[in-house]
Amino acid sequence: MELETHSLMDGKLHVYKRENSRFWQCSTYMGGRNHRATTKEESLLLAQEFAREWYMERYVEERHRRRNGAPLNGTVQRSSVGTDTPPDRRRRRTPSGPTFDEAADTFFKEYEISVAGERNAAYVAQKRMQIDVHLKPFFGAGKPVADVTEGKVQDYRVHRLTSRINPKTGEVRRPARSTLHSEIVTLRQILKTAKRKQWIEVVPDLSAAYKTSGKVEHRAWFSPEEYRTLYEATRERAKDPPKERWREVCENFHDYVLFMVNTGLRPDESARLELRDVKVVKDEETGERILEIEVRGKRGVGHCKSMPGAVHPLERLRKRKQLSPTSKIFGKTPRELMNTVLDELELKFDRDGHVRTCYSLRHTYICMRLLEGADIYALAKNCRTSVEMIEKHYAVHLKNIISAASVNTRKIKPKSVNPNKLKPKSRK
Repeated sequence: MELETHSLMDGKLHVYKRENSRFWQCSTYMGGRNHRATTKEESLLLAQEFAREWYMERYVEERHRRRNGAPLNGTVQRSSVGTDTPPDRRRRRTPSGPTFDEAADTFFKEYEISVAGERNAAYVAQKRMQIDVHLKPFFGAGKPVADVTEGKVQDYRVHRLTSRINPKTGEVRRPARSTLHSEIVTLRQILKTAKRKQWIEVVPDLSAAYKTSGKVEHRAWFSPEEYRTLYEATRERAKDPPKERWREVCENFHDYVLFMVNTGLRPDESARLELRDVKVVKDEETGERILEIEVRGKRGVGHCKSMPGAVHPLERLRKRKQLSPTSKIFGKTPRELMNTVLDELELKFDRDGHVRTCYSLRHTYICMRLLEGADIYALAKNCRTSVEMIEKHYAVHLKNIISAASVNTRKIKPKSVNPNKLKPKSRK
């Protein structure tokens, strides 16, 4: 291997560079053994300066060893024989600049003002929670925002997937895929804020290193048989409640189940629903009485036309609760009672292990409409969602709107023609 060598200190110190290296090395023979070290410098002048200081440290160390047989305390560190690297005393620039905590606080201050009145207050509070509970403890603590790299983000994903342990079972509690995705979205918004402030040059790639396309899973719902079991159980509970003082609560819950399955409202939309938002009308096309609902939810103000089965539950609720136009029809979502009834009926989980909640009543409405052949575009408009979302999460129930005749059609092949028949007949 060819070396470029320079001698210093009357030939006792050598500075050289190997053929395939960009850094200069230094070596000396002292105390009956060779000492070598890398200067970590590409410039020859800087490498020679480092080598002289390194040589003098070895010289003082060797001289003290000869006199006392031990190295100096706290002055220099003894170098080992061979290729061990001595302590590096060069000054290096420590990372500085705006911290991640400052970027996160700046983002949330701008975000809270920008979306005021447009996004749900609970959604904005969720952003604050994600920053304080998860993002700041991992990326913050005085660290510069420029230190957030693609590798650091992947470390965060691994941390979130392995850090929570169930104290009772000792098993790892993995956050839902949507939860982790929401946190990464918040992190990206923080880094975009830092880029707008010119605190960083570019926003790193935050896409997942593995499993880029998640498994498509269908929402938990109640099949027609399971729904019949549910509303019959709530009806019996309303007639004969476990305790007499719970009668009104059980009656309201029975009407809640019927109302939700016949309207397809989200639980948060039904919680905000007031009596003045609902009108009982006669549908011109079907001649049946239905509800026209002005819905206020996460997608803003929308409209919904119910099934005829939602009219009687509303009328019973209005009479029972003596509702005024500004009164909320349901108020707080009855999650606890829903879980109690589902546990009693052993309907808490579907066959795929998905948990059923009050949201499953909306899924049941969509699935039943699909099973009965409803137009998917009209259904998406009525549920204030998109056709893509219905096709993605409810595709298992689209069999009734697929025409078997169109799918199983067969192209008729032309019959083979006998070439002898194509010959012109001879005239006699």
